[in-house]
Amino acid sequence: MPEEKTIFVCQGTGCVSNKSVPVYNALKEEIEKRGIKNVKVDFTGCHGFCEKGPLVVIEPDGVLYTHVKPHLAGEIVEKHIVKGELVKNLLYIDPVKKEEIPLYKEIGFYKGQLRLILRNCGKINPESIDDALKAGAYTALRKALFEMKPEEVIEEIKKSGLRGRGGAGFPTGLKWEATRKAKGKEKYIICNGDEGDPGAFMDRSLLEADPHSVIEGMIIAAYAIGAKQGFVYVRAEYPLAVKRLRKAIEDARERGFLGKSILGKKGFDFDIEIMEGAGAFVCGEETALIASLEGKRGMPRQRPPYPAERGYNGKPTNINNVKTYASVPVIINRGADYFASIGTETSKGTMVFALTGKINNSGLIEVPMGITLRQIVYEIGGGIPKGKKFKAAQTGGPSGGCVPEAFLDVPIDYESLTSAGSMMGSGGIIIADEDTCMVDFAKYFLDFTQKESCGKCVPCRVGTRHMFEILKRITEGKGKEGDIELLEELAKTVKETSLCGLGQTAPNPVLTTIRYFKDEYIAHIERKECPARVCKELISFYILPEKCVGCLLCLKNCPAGAITGELKKVHVINQEKCVKCGVCYEVCPPKVSAVVKLTGEERRKAGA
Repeated sequence: MPEEKTIFVCQGTGCVSNKSVPVYNALKEEIEKRGIKNVKVDFTGCHGFCEKGPLVVIEPDGVLYTHVKPHLAGEIVEKHIVKGELVKNLLYIDPVKKEEIPLYKEIGFYKGQLRLILRNCGKINPESIDDALKAGAYTALRKALFEMKPEEVIEEIKKSGLRGRGGAGFPTGLKWEATRKAKGKEKYIICNGDEGDPGAFMDRSLLEADPHSVIEGMIIAAYAIGAKQGFVYVRAEYPLAVKRLRKAIEDARERGFLGKSILGKKGFDFDIEIMEGAGAFVCGEETALIASLEGKRGMPRQRPPYPAERGYNGKPTNINNVKTYASVPVIINRGADYFASIGTETSKGTMVFALTGKINNSGLIEVPMGITLRQIVYEIGGGIPKGKKFKAAQTGGPSGGCVPEAFLDVPIDYESLTSAGSMMGSGGIIIADEDTCMVDFAKYFLDFTQKESCGKCVPCRVGTRHMFEILKRITEGKGKEGDIELLEELAKTVKETSLCGLGQTAPNPVLTTIRYFKDEYIAHIERKECPARVCKELISFYILPEKCVGCLLCLKNCPAGAITGELKKVHVINQEKCVKCGVCYEVCPPKVSAVVKLTGEERRKAGA
């Protein structure tokens, strides 16, 4: 009898946006049309390798096809399913070795990962509770309910060393213990699925791909703490995550994992409700989230009292991130010692990162704590595009710091990143290459955080805005003596006096770029130059006469009509008309490279 196969089509948001649903439909139609009985077409949540989507994986072969389009369904079925051949034009190609790699487990992006939190992502149908159960869902819940007392569950979590994956990294077990010991019988469990960008991207992907892992973690937490009601706070902008989470909750309720006397455990009642938030970055902060959950404006409040003592509706409340709850079943099933054996002395287990920026393999990755940045960039990430040089990595989300090349071999954990001026945050690594202006880089992140400030406290509301205006002025060539010192003074004040984590961390990109790339600030201010040739006001575009072949491409594409010239004759850019959009630079053929960016002394010598 022919071996049964399953064609899995990724239907995470990334692949769906790249039209993976039509791919799924086309493959189903092709299999049905041919009458093939031993092959099933199914869909999964996010594989993590979003850049290469739509993704198709054929099991048990373990073959990954990338950038699949609907019209290629027939070729995949004919070659791979019928003839047993690889569809070579759809295979992943290693960016360094330039080799085709058929098996996804052999691709560096996946090979270097350790998937505990993302254990089922890309492997099961997220809308099927039966798939989740076959993958081991709710076995940890049974173990906790019938083999462990609530106090023993908490001790196991404490022993594992699990720290919150939402940003602050507070020990999860201590949080649970504090909530359990808090006075009052009415207690709540909240899952924070609104950590902001990139945290919300990872939370969304996990909720879309394996919602039952999060639900199970929440139920175990409720049992340990003594809560009867839970909430998942998730962005309304993520309808697919909300849809799949809602179905998972309904299915779990039908199977007896939620509701009254869960799994027959008398006295243990617990249910979950979804709360759709407005996507405010500040609601990643727990007290702002609670305010939003209560129907108030999402603004933080002074602590103490902490939510463990006085949270939702003034009752003891435990709040953990999506990734934290998803880690709990792993700890209960495999034991605290297993989890604690992964990572460093102070940072245990794994961490999920959104790896983006100037990197060949971007996407969602899960790696053991203690891995080096070099391993992430060059082994999992496949290096920097076009052979460019690594310059910096911004870690921890929009308010994380930027660390330079000197930190490539430093183990990534909570303490190491904090000492470097950055942070683990909710998980995010943005890679900058040699063509990145670090002043502009810092301005980009500060623009985001100052806009997301809730405005409740003056240091954050006014301080971040003032810092952004100074950075903007510097990148426009209007920087002046004393700006660097003023930025540092403002940054330290905002960090020390802001009410919540948003303001306390927002200055990190500025402080770290000044700390490690101060020479770029000096060049912008003193010489009015942008060494990376990024800041528009500090560069000019110029056509090298000795290289120009008169192809007319730059002339035809210039939106300002600033270029003059004739076919096969040297073109000239009128600097007064030029709006510095860079189109001429982009369309000039690489073999010619006649259009160049000039800055400072180069502009003066060229008369530009």
